[in-house]
Amino acid sequence: MKKPIVFSLFREQSVFMTAVMGIMTFLAVMALGISIAIGTGVTRWNRQWDLYATVQVTGNDNASAVEKIIKSNGDKFTESREISNNEMVKLMQPWISGGSSVLEKYLPKMYEVKFKTESDMKPIREQIKPYGRFVTHQDALRPSISAGWKMVGILSVVLAIIIATIGICISFIARNIAVLHKRELEILNQIGASDSFVAHQMQIIVAKICMVACSVGFIVAIPIILAIIGVAHSARVGLMATIGISGGGWLVLCCVPIAIVLFAIFITKRTTIKILNQEQ
Repeated sequence: MKKPIVFSLFREQSVFMTAVMGIMTFLAVMALGISIAIGTGVTRWNRQWDLYATVQVTGNDNASAVEKIIKSNGDKFTESREISNNEMVKLMQPWISGGSSVLEKYLPKMYEVKFKTESDMKPIREQIKPYGRFVTHQDALRPSISAGWKMVGILSVVLAIIIATIGICISFIARNIAVLHKRELEILNQIGASDSFVAHQMQIIVAKICMVACSVGFIVAIPIILAIIGVAHSARVGLMATIGISGGGWLVLCCVPIAIVLFAIFITKRTTIKILNQEQ
């Protein structure tokens, strides 16, 4: 049986390219998916606690003054409650040795308040400042929020490296295929085929390979992302419990394999045209 003049889809290069593109798509979807999930969690976490604050007071005189301030500004709070000694003992028990009677001697008087608006925080803070410590939950959780955004930044860098690697791999494979079919390319040039026509044939082959590889990589990555989110939610505590991917995030993830295929087609055309111009 006579072999086709131009490229075969079932050569070793095609198998290698399919494997590489599948792995790269998997890594890209994983990096972007986890990045979106953590970013969503940080945003939710920040929004969840931005109106909360804790007031810590020592001394009976200071406690009375703070209690009076909180009661007189009740219209600015959605919630306000005094944290009992038993609650504080339970929280601090793992870090401090001794019985509850020892701890109670040193425990401050604490209030947890939730403001209606952020603008109400500053005047109340200034009133309480001479008598005790006013700590917003957002400030207390700033290190966790900062760590979350740093993780998103690291994953973004990883995603950029993956995209650059995809471009290099496609360019290298396209060059190898062109060299492998050098004779066929020369025949096409002799019969009057334009460089654009030859590049288009290469683009068709690469597009078919990438669509298969990217689909497999995407299908494998999604269940793993869902499993990671599920494990994080099972912790039911802290930032991990808030991570997730919204509808817009899933839409972005679905666009990743499409974007990789289009990127591969672009790189293939550019590489093929460059090779043909060099040979001419």
